[in-house]
Amino acid sequence: MAFRFKQFTVEDDRSTMRTGTDAVLLGAWAKPEKADSILDIGTGCGVISLMLAQRSHAQITAIDPDEGSVRQAESNFTNSPWAENLVAIHSSLQDYTASCRNKSDLIITNPPFFTDSLKSPDPVKNMARHDIHLSRRELLDCVLRLLGDNGQFLLILPGKESKIFSVMAEESGLFPQRTLEIRPKQGKQVNRILTAYGFEASPLIAPEELVIRDQDGRFTKDYIDFTGDYYFSLR
Repeated sequence: MAFRFKQFTVEDDRSTMRTGTDAVLLGAWAKPEKADSILDIGTGCGVISLMLAQRSHAQITAIDPDEGSVRQAESNFTNSPWAENLVAIHSSLQDYTASCRNKSDLIITNPPFFTDSLKSPDPVKNMARHDIHLSRRELLDCVLRLLGDNGQFLLILPGKESKIFSVMAEESGLFPQRTLEIRPKQGKQVNRILTAYGFEASPLIAPEELVIRDQDGRFTKDYIDFTGDYYFSLR
């Protein structure tokens, strides 16, 4: 299926996971403008990389352990206005980290996070949705090796998973610098948390909040504004 954004189109029929709200939220929330090098972990069809390329001049490396996803990301990159700034690599994060000698100014991921949920019969979807092939500890250890001294690491997780990961991150020397809590609908509980981590401990800042839909099911003005650089229109 093709998703048409304002400045690019994404095909995702060969990717492990479809283009979804989590990826769009994370890409829109990132601040890539000052980054020279960006690493997108588990890129899938490449939508987050394309969103960041639209708003930066960085060289963006997108990795994924699924070959079909990488081939699709390559195609999406080639058909975008920023092909020269984007490269897709078929690799696990562990293998990429072992061979990489460069640091990244920004590392971003929409990781597998359904640690305790039922597995799908589809092994490809399991690789995308569960932490079978990439544990929280492995993700964190790799980020610590790949992130530049003044860089930021961004990810989106469910509330419970986010709190667990934040404890692990702080114990390892990565500290939350800004946070965005997502409510899928007005009156509903927070179901996703976006966090930007860095090596410098910052004063505790109250998390921002974004509500996607109002009580009538319509997109809120805040969400429309939040995604305005990418979506043609939302109703």
